Amino acid sequence: MRIILFILTAFSISLIAGASLASEKDFYNKINGKWSGPGEIVAGKYKGTKFVCTFDGSNPKSKTGMSIDGSCRVGVFSQPMNAKILKVGKKYSGAFLDGEKGDGMDVKGARYTRDRLVVDIRRENLNSVLIANLSDPNRLNVTISVKHNNRLIPVIGMNLSRKSDPILTGSVK
Repeated sequence: MRIILFILTAFSISLIAGASLASEKDFYNKINGKWSGPGEIVAGKYKGTKFVCTFDGSNPKSKTGMSIDGSCRVGVFSQPMNAKILKVGKKYSGAFLDGEKGDGMDVKGARYTRDRLVVDIRRENLNSVLIANLSDPNRLNVTISVKHNNRLIPVIGMNLSRKSDPILTGSVK
């Protein structure tokens, strides 16, 4: 009897773990496509600066994760933006822009829970967290917060919407 209970428990745990991984892969698949929307710097020297971003989301071939590539614009000035987050086993890696060795940040870890990915990012002594929340299939909210005195202080917020491809209509003769 104990052996059957043990086997059922182990089987149930493996099903739950499999469902969790499947939903995380689903999350990454839902990021595919074109996204755009407004953002704002909500703390620091540039507080109140508003910008607009446009991104293409995709999944790396044969890997679990996501890539985004695009730009953010303030007035006439545009800044390229890109990121890659990969999951191998239980470990996450990746970079924003060209990583910590360049002008960007490195991915140091992450946690996924139901349409929400929390990514630990770092540049030198600056530890930050990026939270990507897929509130519905066409709305992606992104917040970047800086860790200071064991608190997370929101610095940047973005509300992205999925852009749909224009539909051509007409008649065929």
